[in-house]
Amino acid sequence: MENMEIPKGSLISFMSNKVKAQGGLNLAQGIPAFEPPAELLNILKNIATDNVHQYAPGRGNQMLLQQLSQHYKLGADHFLVVNGATEAISLVFTYLKSKETGPFTVLAFNPVYESYLNLSGIFQLPFMGVDLEADQSIDFEKLAKTLHDHSVKLVIIASPGNPLGKIWSKEEVDKMVELSGKMGFYLIFDAVYAELYFGEPPYYPIEKAHLRVFYINAFSKLLSVTGWRIGYLMAPPATIDAVADIHDYTGLSSPSVLQQAIAFYLDRYNYGKEYVEQLRDKLKGNYNQMVTELTLLGFKIHQAQGGYFIWAELPASQPDGFAFAIDLYEKQKVAVIPGIHFSSGAVRFIRINIARHPYEISMAISRIKKFIAES
Repeated sequence: MENMEIPKGSLISFMSNKVKAQGGLNLAQGIPAFEPPAELLNILKNIATDNVHQYAPGRGNQMLLQQLSQHYKLGADHFLVVNGATEAISLVFTYLKSKETGPFTVLAFNPVYESYLNLSGIFQLPFMGVDLEADQSIDFEKLAKTLHDHSVKLVIIASPGNPLGKIWSKEEVDKMVELSGKMGFYLIFDAVYAELYFGEPPYYPIEKAHLRVFYINAFSKLLSVTGWRIGYLMAPPATIDAVADIHDYTGLSSPSVLQQAIAFYLDRYNYGKEYVEQLRDKLKGNYNQMVTELTLLGFKIHQAQGGYFIWAELPASQPDGFAFAIDLYEKQKVAVIPGIHFSSGAVRFIRINIARHPYEISMAISRIKKFIAES
């Protein structure tokens, strides 16, 4: 790479678009290679001629809301169906901007997913990415001081995270909820990868949630339908009422026919339990294979407990993650994401998507080996 300038905008889109235009292996964008459940696709075909092609109710398809209610053991008035998890997060930003009279800071934990940082910028809010301790734990005494000193009003937690794959312990989650109540900041739990864990499932404080806690999830990764954009926000009913009023003038409603198909599928197939169990096994197998091979090549892997990604520190011979990503694609047609997209300090890191077919993982490993050998 001849001193290429880092492009503006999303490096995820930048690298993924290279594959779309020129071919190769896309380990950049979090797009699964797995087919959605066959039963779900059959349901979609069968309802295509039903009367489900006009606006859905603003709060969401009634049957889908009932499925969510049964799954979480909360009233249906705790939920709002939206256009993917990203819209849910942006709705929370809009809601908080209307409630808070002055500027406030948004905080998340490095490495951070791109939407947290960039939505803060869009809403003209300062953003802080806070480093975890070396063992991925949180120093709560230090964190409390940071929250106070920087007027933090919103903290975003992903568990498992993207790109790190950390699952927050019950003790950590409960401390954050307790701290939120004491210090008066809001919490978003981004649970998009909640069911895609490698060992023990993550804990979420659903029974302890209060007016300052938002839970966000989607069916995109759960059912391998990232293009459907069906997500949901969960919060106390009074908060959902206020956010739904905003949603009426932004997203209005999510695609009616897709909500209906998911609602039927969840109802008939035990909330997709069998499919999700198989998906977990595939991801865990891919993760273990990739970690084993990368470690032999000199990468340092920061252990993930779930999700779609590997967060990898480059071998000593590779000083720059952006240069590595560009050269790897140009020479071997394997696309990954430079770590600086998620943290300014992650110069020597890359993120790798493992939600691909095993043969793609094996092919990518072979090409990375060749690239390293020839570098």
